[in-house]
Amino acid sequence: MYVRIADALRARILSGELTEGDRLPSSPEIAKVYGVARNTASDALGLLVTEGLAVARPGSGTYVRARPQRRRLVRNWHRNAVGGSPFAQSMTDYAQRGSWDYESRTSRASVDVRERLALPTPQNDEPDVMFTKYVFRGDGEPVQLSSSWEPLALTRGTPIVLPEDGPHAGRGVVERMRQIGVNITHAAEVVSARQVLAEEASALDIAPGAIVLTIERTYYADARPVETADIVIPVDRHQVVYGTSIWDNPQ
Repeated sequence: MYVRIADALRARILSGELTEGDRLPSSPEIAKVYGVARNTASDALGLLVTEGLAVARPGSGTYVRARPQRRRLVRNWHRNAVGGSPFAQSMTDYAQRGSWDYESRTSRASVDVRERLALPTPQNDEPDVMFTKYVFRGDGEPVQLSSSWEPLALTRGTPIVLPEDGPHAGRGVVERMRQIGVNITHAAEVVSARQVLAEEASALDIAPGAIVLTIERTYYADARPVETADIVIPVDRHQVVYGTSIWDNPQ
């Protein structure tokens, strides 16, 4: 029953009858109108909160949540090939300052990451990848998350072993790899969508249960994979635009 009540309230929100900041009926009001228990009414409001359509304010009520303007994040080979951070360039399109928080550490690749990077079967317990976890921001607000893995066999002992420290920090994978003679020739991306995980929702400041776009990206130097990443983007805030250029020349 609570789903039917949530459907009715959702329709009023999506039609514009209830707009940003409007107070939704309280649990007692819903219970009286629909002849249901208060717990059922609360479940209906909770479903709208989970979907990101409403926000609960303790002691005040449940209100229609502001729907952020969706912006476009451009992903194309030309933007990568020119060097620098593609994310920072995307934020410049909106006159915003792109920045990111990160944490890097050596790690042992999971079975999935090992397959994506074509790493050999491990012979011991030594770490074999540099793992970096990112929160990307535009003017301080979270935009996307990324988890990146680079083979230590490729970067260990070089100035780029730490992606965000050293002389080439923050320059993007393509430009950094050039510094050690690795010319990235192309990338492959697998795009899907799912519900956000609790940790991701907290980092992105979005509602639990919201839908996120996921991108599994791998960079290649010819046939050799040199970096792979999992990217998470909230679909209610951003559209992803893909483009390629057949005129790109090696740098």
